[in-house]
Amino acid sequence: MSTMELNWLNHVPAAEQAELRRVLADKAAWVGQEKKGFLRYREPMAAVAHLRASTCDCTGDVVRIGAAEEISAQERGLVRQTLQAFMPWRKGPFAVFGTEVDAEWRSERKWNRLLPELPNLQGAVVADIGSNNGYYMFRMAAHRPAFVLGFEPFVQHYYCFNLLNGFAGLKELRTELLGIEHLALFPQCFDVIFCLGVLYHRPSPMDALKDLLTALKPGGTLLLESQAIPGEESIALFPEKTYAKVPGTWFVPTANCLKNWLERTGFQQVQFFCRHAMSGREQRRTEWMCFESYQDFIDKQDPSRTIEGYPAPWRVFFKARKI
Repeated sequence: MSTMELNWLNHVPAAEQAELRRVLADKAAWVGQEKKGFLRYREPMAAVAHLRASTCDCTGDVVRIGAAEEISAQERGLVRQTLQAFMPWRKGPFAVFGTEVDAEWRSERKWNRLLPELPNLQGAVVADIGSNNGYYMFRMAAHRPAFVLGFEPFVQHYYCFNLLNGFAGLKELRTELLGIEHLALFPQCFDVIFCLGVLYHRPSPMDALKDLLTALKPGGTLLLESQAIPGEESIALFPEKTYAKVPGTWFVPTANCLKNWLERTGFQQVQFFCRHAMSGREQRRTEWMCFESYQDFIDKQDPSRTIEGYPAPWRVFFKARKI
């Protein structure tokens, strides 16, 4: 590990640090196995491991890593082939050495909704829970944080981030194969935590919120974005089997319900600052994600309902503090 990473780990109390190192070692050993599910990503990465971008622009809607003229035509073909090996691309957009990656989600829209409420990230230690391929982490990098740790338990997304940052070389960004359930190993470690599109995938959202609170430093800020149902009552939907065809969805609250969850778990200065209906303009099939997407999850006769007959999803945004 680099000196920066070792210094960051030293923010973790000694008792938790020992367990964290053990967890990270176990994860590294697991993902380092010579198995097909890991090699399918490691082998394409190895083919382009010699390439480094001399430019990286994280300030715009498209995260641009390298320019086409930085590498040869043959290398550009290899980069495109490697990027295709990481399909489906869920978050984006990216441009990598001139190859435009139009991901399923137009993630710049979510980031632009967060921007007006973004706390000062300069010099901050930040966590991105459920960081996927790192699109939001790259956008954070433009605000000069000291360190951003991505929590991402899925192998495809973990390797995809490492592919991209292998090109970009941003040492302040790192992703580990950790989930929100590992936040207990990070008491009072983070100045800012982003938790975007995660909470409704947790069977116990209250426990998840308590872990988020524990991991914040006093004075720290949580930026939380979640799927929600419309309505003013403080209630949550508990789907029978799936919600919008997703089996791993547990509680889908109204905005008022989520606000109550935040306040009752100890967050203060809870601010509800944005909501919008989901749409096929923001989440859709593309050349880089050719499987089912939002339009397949919604009742074609009544777009206000999911395919199962539940209220169609909205997205809600909150900002909250640990005092």
